[in-house]
This record gives sequence, structure tokens and C-alpha cells, in this order.
Amino acid sequence: PRPAGSETLEQSRRYLEKELAALGWVTRRQTFTSKAPHGQVEFTNLRARFGEAAWKGKVTGLLCSHYDTKAYDSFAFVGANDAGSSTGLLVELARVLAGRPAVASQLELVFFDGEEAFGTNITATDGLYGSKHYAGQFLLEKEKQRPRWGILLDMVGDANLNIRAGVLIPRSSLRDLAAAQEDGYVVDIERVEDTLQHIARDLLSAAGDLDLRTHVGISPDYIVDDHIPLNVVAGIPTIDLIDFDYPHWHTPADTLDKLSAESLEISGRVTLHLVEKYLLPQQR
Repeated sequence: PRPAGSETLEQSRRYLEKELAALGWVTRRQTFTSKAPHGQVEFTNLRARFGEAAWKGKVTGLLCSHYDTKAYDSFAFVGANDAGSSTGLLVELARVLAGRPAVASQLELVFFDGEEAFGTNITATDGLYGSKHYAGQFLLEKEKQRPRWGILLDMVGDANLNIRAGVLIPRSSLRDLAAAQEDGYVVDIERVEDTLQHIARDLLSAAGDLDLRTHVGISPDYIVDDHIPLNVVAGIPTIDLIDFDYPHWHTPADTLDKLSAESLEISGRVTLHLVEKYLLPQQR
């Protein structure tokens, strides 16, 4: 179990920092305190950029995952798929991208803390703590400093992989997060939604190029996840690659034996292919 605020999550954080540093990624912690239902909680997002000039300029794209697990008092929640799979995949993508510095230097990797709600479900005031805080940093920055797009990974290791990417923005989220825009920056939500549709088409094209369309599609439903604050607060069009058709979600059975290396490879190949479509346009 690696719930927000725990020593086990801090151990995970140190492990991620060590692994990323060995691959040439330069990490920064983004630590903050936020009000949760049971009081104030300290959270830490982990950000990484590549190479010696890592933090000297802007980046074009984001690759993200949450790395906390949901807290339960009644059992030890392993969270192998949620969010062990996407966290591990993001580290593996960091390894592959380190061998492609022209691509890696245009990206920021973000490991979000506090995606999970402390209550039963994510609400306007509980959950998505890390992504809300991260998105909020862009409110006072100029438009040109914002990454142009993002890809969020979540629950991507199920042995029966069925990714249905989230690209729709719930209208309720616009109301719930409107207060975050009080500093004067108002997201052009129509532009964001239009870009999301383009990303969705490019995702399907990437899956088709790799003959993986049987595993990848677009969800017809709204999905509440860390991509919502990125879209609504920061105005960074971000798609959510998630397999929500997972019977062991938030149960004691979310363990390693439910995952497969093949599914992680599929998720990684599609993600990498899409990233290279955007960052190496000559290969299109």
C-alpha cells in the first residue's frame, strides 16, 4: 500500500528519483499541503525532465501517471494495476526515451500524488489533489509556457487489456474547478475539446499503425481522472489512456497476477508511437 502521506509512498518516491536519475532525467519535487476530509495532508508530485538543460526551457508534451494507491483500513490494497502499472510503464518509457534524446528533451514526466480520494469516490473537494495543484501553477504563466498536449496513463496493465481513452470533459468539472481560474486566466475550453478530438484520432491512427486497434478505442463516457484539471484549469489538452473495464478495481484482488507484460508492452508501444508522431513530425 502506498497511500498519500505514507512512508511507503515516500519510499516509492525515492526509488523513482533514483531510477530516473540513473537514466539521465533530472527530477524536482513539488510538495504542497491541501485540505482533505480528515484534515491537512502533505502531497508531493514528482516531475522529471531530460538532460543537462532539463529545466532551462519549456517542453512540448506531458506524460503523466499517479503513483499513490487508495487508502483502506479494512485490507492492504496492493494497487498493482491502480496505479502500479502506469507508474512502472512511465519509468520504462523514461528508459526508452533516454535513448532518444531528441524526443525526451521535449517532454516532462509527471508522477501525481493524491489522485485517489480519501472518501469512497472522487468529488469536487476530494481526490485529484496532485493534478489540481500542478495545473494551478500554469494560471499565472503565459500561454506560450504551457505544454501543447498531454497523455495520462492509468490502469494499463490488465491481462485482458481494453483501453478506452477518456477525451470528454464533464460539464460539472467546469463548474467545480471554475474557482481555480479566479486569477484571470480563462481556459478556451472549445479549443481544448477540439484538440482532444484530434489527439483521439491520432491515438487510433497510432494503434492502427501498430495493428493494435483491438486493444485501443475511445470511451463514449466521461472519465474522472487526473487529466480533467490539466484540461480545465491549465488548458493543456490531455487524453487519458485507461482500461476502466477492470473487475479488480479498488479491491484486494488488484494484485500482480492480474497483469501481463504483454499488456504493458502494448500500452507503451501505442504511447511511444503517438509521442513520436507529435515530436518527430518528419516520420509522419
